[in-house]
Amino acid sequence: MVPDFVSLIIFLLALGGMIFVHELGHFIAARWAGIEVEEFGLGLPSYKLATLFKWQGTEFTIHALLLGGFIRPKGENDPNVPGGLASANPWKRLVVLFAGPLMNLLTAIVVFSFLIGSEGVPLPGSIKIDSVAANSPAEQANIQAGDILLSINGQSVTEIEPAIALIKENLDQPVEMIFDRSGEQVTLTATPLSTRKASEGALGVGLGYPTRPATFIESVSGGFTVTGIQAATIVYLPVALIRGAIAPEDARFIGFKGIFDMFNVAVKEDVSTRQEAASIPADATMPAPRPTNWTLNLIGVLSISLGVMNLFPIPALDGGRILFTLPEILFRKRIPANWENTVNGIAMLLLIGLMLFVNVMDFVNPVQIPTP
Repeated sequence: MVPDFVSLIIFLLALGGMIFVHELGHFIAARWAGIEVEEFGLGLPSYKLATLFKWQGTEFTIHALLLGGFIRPKGENDPNVPGGLASANPWKRLVVLFAGPLMNLLTAIVVFSFLIGSEGVPLPGSIKIDSVAANSPAEQANIQAGDILLSINGQSVTEIEPAIALIKENLDQPVEMIFDRSGEQVTLTATPLSTRKASEGALGVGLGYPTRPATFIESVSGGFTVTGIQAATIVYLPVALIRGAIAPEDARFIGFKGIFDMFNVAVKEDVSTRQEAASIPADATMPAPRPTNWTLNLIGVLSISLGVMNLFPIPALDGGRILFTLPEILFRKRIPANWENTVNGIAMLLLIGLMLFVNVMDFVNPVQIPTP
């Protein structure tokens, strides 16, 4: 069992890395645009522990709250400062503001491309047993990871959702299933239990598709596709809530505790499946169960969330600042800087209040994290 402390370290490294990558995007774009950056801090803005070095007018520092990073562009909110961010061409400001979220989305593409490359491309048309939970009806019936499910109660199954539906139709009743096990057909009987948690599954099996190795092009294009679908889902979420397609309790915000809880489950599952795979003898006839990659997948999903949420047209976020640049680009008339700074300042206070509320609710009403 992985100690919670280890999960906490991984959570902090992952979250800090996502913030750092975001700020690095802003920094690279600012340097490209010729905008001076006075400070690039390692950690959140807090007590400065040390100045690491200086490079082309930028002071690289390390701060006490060692989580992520930040940049301090020259003249960030004052258009009267020459060579600063606020006085730059609106197109350059647009590039700088987009660069942070873009880096998070690129991170997600890299993560999902790696996952597809390591796990392979699914081959629909047959169902593979990816995992079997301990002390489950599946384990008691001798269903094994690597088995290919052919039929349930005489009905041929080739897709996961119809197979799950058939199992649910026969809760608390013996179900006869035929599997292909290393080229031999095996008939087994198991009883899916209604008393098991939904997150555990009535049978206690993880279903997937057999895979084949992915080419480099397939891995990269798949990374783009997965990232695009996830991003579109987040953008559509407010519309789905308004239409009632998603219940509010299923789309609630979560804070640092909620995210840590998700990392805790993911890390423990990844370690557990790797230990299980390592315990299988090398000369075993059945293939070892495939280790999960929940932690990497979670990092990819959170990177997309950070990138997309920052592009929402909310003042104080990158998307809100982008919104303030559009009148200057479209109508060649800039919104007064004092108006913009006032709106962003008020919005920042409201966002801090919302974050405090969300983090308190994580303790008052913890998010139920599904267990594998």
